[in-house]
Amino acid sequence: MKETSVLCLLFLISLLSCTTNQARLTVSPSSSQIFKGDFVSLSCEEDDSSAGWTLRRNTNIGNTTQCGDGWGKLVNSSCNISYIIPSDSGVYWCESREGPISNMVNLTVTGGSVILQSPVLPVMEGDDVTLLCKTKTTPSNLPAAFYKDGSLIRKQLTGHMTIQHVSRSDEGLYKCDISGHGESPSSWITVTDEHTTTPPPTSTPPPGSTSITLPPSLSPPVLSVLSCVGSVCVVVLLVLLVLLVRRCVHRKREGETQTSNFSVFVSFFFLLNSLD
Repeated sequence: MKETSVLCLLFLISLLSCTTNQARLTVSPSSSQIFKGDFVSLSCEEDDSSAGWTLRRNTNIGNTTQCGDGWGKLVNSSCNISYIIPSDSGVYWCESREGPISNMVNLTVTGGSVILQSPVLPVMEGDDVTLLCKTKTTPSNLPAAFYKDGSLIRKQLTGHMTIQHVSRSDEGLYKCDISGHGESPSSWITVTDEHTTTPPPTSTPPPGSTSITLPPSLSPPVLSVLSCVGSVCVVVLLVLLVLLVRRCVHRKREGETQTSNFSVFVSFFFLLNSLD
């Protein structure tokens, strides 16, 4: 009964160990679009610590690599890109040795003169979202026109537009245009009713826009489940091994005790014969 209780306790501990905090990927500056040549810092942050997390990316070329492997420089828990270029455009995420990954960030690097600063992560329903249309060399408060899915939404004299109390109908491809300077790339804005780690959808953007998909093997739920199952199996096997060793030792001690009792009986028998 005691051995069964120990087994159940260790099983529960192994399950609880599967609920470790995932890392959060943060980007500085916080924008889904970045000018060519800018400095960008990406960090894997966790509530307890950031140790054990690796920053990875999947670019337009289709290569999945980690920070320091031909791009970026590791500084503590951050990956710094001192001079970002258009080929750095892609999906970025944090991945641990156990497999689970963080939220994903889709970055677009442009060599043009205009970008649209929009949220790098999905936004919650009911929140207010501000979009900023800016140029690389001039003030960021120039008059700008904002578009959603190719249609003009409104023109703003200050260069920024706020969408109040966003809903699912506000999802789509957004871009902006500053007269005399040019047009920004398009960025997809996702609206969700809960926090999510999935990247922006890639099936909706029209032809000509950039789309990047992650390999199916990097699915967060699958990796998390496999990690937990593997941990539980290892713990159960170790416990069974310990119980087996204890049982063998117990049987060995019983055998030694029986042998000792038999020896005493034989000695006593010979002693009686000698007295006769």
